Amino acid sequence: MSIAEVHKLTLREKLQFMEAIWLDLRDHVDGLDVPKAHRDLLDSRRERVASGKASIHDWDQAKHNIGKP
Repeated sequence: MSIAEVHKLTLREKLQFMEAIWLDLRDHVDGLDVPKAHRDLLDSRRERVASGKASIHDWDQAKHNIGKP
């Protein structure tokens, strides 16, 4: 499908394609090579959350807090 064809789709069709693409990517993410430094950073962040030293915020909350001390 070309970009021109994508532009002709309805919003509903575009969202359906996006959902299908995200689901397909999710199913293949385990096969990707992630640099060790990235994996180590993610692992350390997961450990901080699990130990209670950090917490997870949703995107709306994060946007609200950007730039605040």
